[in-house]
Amino acid sequence: MDNEEVQWMIITKAFGFTDKFPKVTPYSHEEWISVISVLQEVELEEIIVNLTLDAIWNKLRKEICPKFWSHFKSHSTKVKEANEKETIVDAVSNLVQALKELHLEILNLIPYVERCQKVCEVSNVVVEGKLGNDDNLLSLLKLHLQATLYSQLPPLAFKLVKEVYSAAFKLFSHKKGHFHLDNVENTEFQSICRSCSFSNEDCQCSLISQAFDVINGILQELELLERMAGNIIEDLLLMAIEDHVAVICKDSFDKHRIQSLENWVEKVSTEWLEFIYSTNPGSSQDQKSSFKKGKIEMYKSAMYHKYTSTRIKQLFNIVIEYPDSQPALEDLRECLEKTDLRDTLVKSLKQAIKDILHAYISAIKGLRVLDPKGILLELVSEPIRQYLRGRSDFVRYIAIILTDSSCSELSDELVVAAPLVLDDSYSEIEDMNNWEAWTPDPMHAQSSVKSKSQRTADIISMLVNIYGSKTIFINEYGTILADRILSQFSYDTEREIMYLEHLKVRFGESLSPLHKCEVMVKDVADSKRINATIQSAEQNSHVRHKFPISAMILSSQFWPTFKEQSLQLPDEVLKEMEIYTEAYQSMKGNRTLNWKPHLGQVELEIELKNRTLHLVVTPTKATIIHHFEKKPKWALEDLSKVTLIPKGILRQKIAFWQAQGLVQEAEQDVFALVEDDDVLESRNSYLGGAPYSSSQDVPLSASACLEDEAESVMASAQDQRQEELQVLWSYIVGMLTNLESVSLERIHAMLKMFIQDTVECSLEELRAFLEMKMRQHQIILSNGMYRLPKN
Repeated sequence: MDNEEVQWMIITKAFGFTDKFPKVTPYSHEEWISVISVLQEVELEEIIVNLTLDAIWNKLRKEICPKFWSHFKSHSTKVKEANEKETIVDAVSNLVQALKELHLEILNLIPYVERCQKVCEVSNVVVEGKLGNDDNLLSLLKLHLQATLYSQLPPLAFKLVKEVYSAAFKLFSHKKGHFHLDNVENTEFQSICRSCSFSNEDCQCSLISQAFDVINGILQELELLERMAGNIIEDLLLMAIEDHVAVICKDSFDKHRIQSLENWVEKVSTEWLEFIYSTNPGSSQDQKSSFKKGKIEMYKSAMYHKYTSTRIKQLFNIVIEYPDSQPALEDLRECLEKTDLRDTLVKSLKQAIKDILHAYISAIKGLRVLDPKGILLELVSEPIRQYLRGRSDFVRYIAIILTDSSCSELSDELVVAAPLVLDDSYSEIEDMNNWEAWTPDPMHAQSSVKSKSQRTADIISMLVNIYGSKTIFINEYGTILADRILSQFSYDTEREIMYLEHLKVRFGESLSPLHKCEVMVKDVADSKRINATIQSAEQNSHVRHKFPISAMILSSQFWPTFKEQSLQLPDEVLKEMEIYTEAYQSMKGNRTLNWKPHLGQVELEIELKNRTLHLVVTPTKATIIHHFEKKPKWALEDLSKVTLIPKGILRQKIAFWQAQGLVQEAEQDVFALVEDDDVLESRNSYLGGAPYSSSQDVPLSASACLEDEAESVMASAQDQRQEELQVLWSYIVGMLTNLESVSLERIHAMLKMFIQDTVECSLEELRAFLEMKMRQHQIILSNGMYRLPKN
């Protein structure tokens, strides 16, 4: 043999790539120095290292990984013919065998990789395919192993892993005493091991435990644990947490649960993570501690979410059982601050209201069949009426579905032309026109409820009688009507006129709130006529306008209270509004307009380099993007000063333009116009007016209205009611000034005498109002008598 052949034999024997990597032969230090010398002599260091690594990657791809996955395929075939217990044992055995074989193959390759590593360190060899600056070839081997395994992933591959880890989790949980099966009295189950489900005589716990230690150890050593079982490890504990929370919270509202659940989750998750990751050799103590802390927080978050979801489903029963259920409510309040389920809570409560109303209406109809006289209904439905009286949101819900054609259950009742009958308007004189159909009240009827149901014959009357005042319903309808008009900005009021006529039949035309609703509808028709007249005059005068304005002109004293928000519109918009105001004044003489700049709709056309956006947004959002046209970068505080929008609200509104991709947060509280390929050349045209604008003449695409969910433009009914009750305060102060101290009943009687036609107020509502004044230190209660505090 010549010298070159000898050199080649030395190289191939040391690196093994020509013989498919036989079992490695250890080299002494002198022998290894000889190999390095040969490599340097023939100048083949880089070629040999890359040949060796390529051969290793090829062996992983064609031999090692396919052989590993073959165990999973054979297990899937056996599962179809085995029972559950046999499947668990077979799963453990298959996975142990597969991982042992894989482990041995990798252990055999590691010395060859280490030899390549030594060559790289001595000769500065560049390795093909190396990622980043990591020069550790063992890490590259494990990375290739992970990638190759995943590239050949067979169907249902993780079923085998899940079976093994599920069995281990069951073993762990019963060993630690965290979970227990239901108490089974049947003696048939007393001879069964609860950990492995085999008979006590044939218990497989020891086998499963030993095999699992081998499986988990190999997966950690090869850095395959997270890839192969990470999600399964998490899911097992998450499912256990959900089951535990469901059991703890089942029909139990009288005890605080959050603290004990937090302690339980922390204890169980800590022990489970230590059970799985205790042998992890590749992490420092700090890394392990940080990893464990992050996992525990995740498990706690899942517990909060499950607890909140469970309590939301039970919320109706929790409310019914108050005050015994106060601990559950306090726990729920705490969890709502840690989850994003507040919207789910609102939806659940809304559904509960629907269910209550549906149940009440069904009770009315059903009990009428059982007792046409209605005495039975009157006797049994008082608890429902009492509950509904305490729900201020229930009034609004009834008012909505009463005038919604899609809710036929009540809207059909409204169409029936029958005047509303209130309990307090009843006369002892019965209707004698149908005296032959008259029947006496049943003997069991109490005198206090005698014939009341006869007098409130229809469902709407009974619902109104819950609150005892039709004014409450009409005021709520007025707010809903205003919202409908000012959210649609349409001049079509045919449907609203129809419902208004039905309400007039039901509640009487003389009712003051109904008259206000009539004026509101009339304002819409007047606005349509005024806009047409002003726009026609402007066209005839040939005055050039940057954009048209259509205003909804409202009679302020007849509309409900609006939500107020400060907003400084751009100068060009204010100028067009002034021109509109002057035109209106020339038509109406001594009348003028007081604009609400934050209310209405703006039709925007935003031109970009490669597209044009057509949007319908609020004046607030239009004003924000208009300022970015003039100056591409704004600090939140500076923009707030220019627009007069509070910083908290401003940030929320800017989020809309961030979602459209037109604005981005360049740094903390600094926002910039996006100027990449879609640089905003922005011709922000106000095609519709700033305040109440009509868009009926401007064609928009179906996706044009990208506005977020519309909010009510009206002040809440509670806020409006507080303003109405504030009228009473001056009368109450006058009473207490003159009489020094007055009882609640006397205050109520005197108010009814002097301002009955102005503001209706029940005794309980007056009590609540005075309690609020007491908290504000404006009034004092002593021995059942109210008096003013001394200065």
